[in-house]
Amino acid sequence: MAAPIAYSLIATDLDGTLLRGDDTLSDRTLAVLSSVAAVGARHLVVTGRPAPRVRPLLDNLGSRGLAVCGQGAQVYDAGADRLLWSVTLDRELAETALGKIEAEVGEVYAAVDQDGVDGLTLIEPGYLMPHPTLPAVRVGRRDDLWCEPISKVLLRHPELSDDELAATARSVVGSLATVTMSGPGTVELQPCGITKATGLALAADHLGLGPERTIAFGDMPNDIPMFDWAAHGVAMANAHPELKAVADEITLSNEDDGIAVVLERLLREGAAA
Repeated sequence: MAAPIAYSLIATDLDGTLLRGDDTLSDRTLAVLSSVAAVGARHLVVTGRPAPRVRPLLDNLGSRGLAVCGQGAQVYDAGADRLLWSVTLDRELAETALGKIEAEVGEVYAAVDQDGVDGLTLIEPGYLMPHPTLPAVRVGRRDDLWCEPISKVLLRHPELSDDELAATARSVVGSLATVTMSGPGTVELQPCGITKATGLALAADHLGLGPERTIAFGDMPNDIPMFDWAAHGVAMANAHPELKAVADEITLSNEDDGIAVVLERLLREGAAA
């Protein structure tokens, strides 16, 4: 067997990190993920996307293992196509949080990710999906968003930047929800206290692994808790300044195979050890 690398668990965000802008993975990235698996390291997707929007990507990766979805609110078993663990956002609390935000900034446009392996993404009038390739169902009015249990709410404002909207939301929401910013046009409300680190810790424990041999890759502020938990955090060149400020290392962008660059180096170091 080839020499092992320094980390047993490789945790990667998807959008802006592992995936290119067109939602694909390069041959170079696929090859290095196969190589690290061959020396015994586990790859774990840790994403804001809900489980139903992650399943096709896991199929492309050939992964039948675990994935952390919904900003840490879901631990998904791809092989069994079931959630091992999930936390929902109370819909009354979500409505209250939205009201508090709109009292400060005026009208926002909202969407929700429903809970479950077959949950839908519902969008109200005026909301534009930040990832137009992801499927969504448009509803007629906001009340229709609350028809089934949800894992999170997604928010957009017609004028405020993501940073401005997220900062205002954090200042007024309090303990009603956790506010995250996970990508361009993606400010989210999720269950209070739930972060990517929550789901990552649960999934790692299920695999018999811990933070001390985990390397994490990300690009947005919602990846900060994951970096805090892992032994080593790598920000992409295209990452938000808040994440770069706490990263242990900065690699190339998602378009330039930044993850592959780091993993190839770790493989060389493992072989030389």
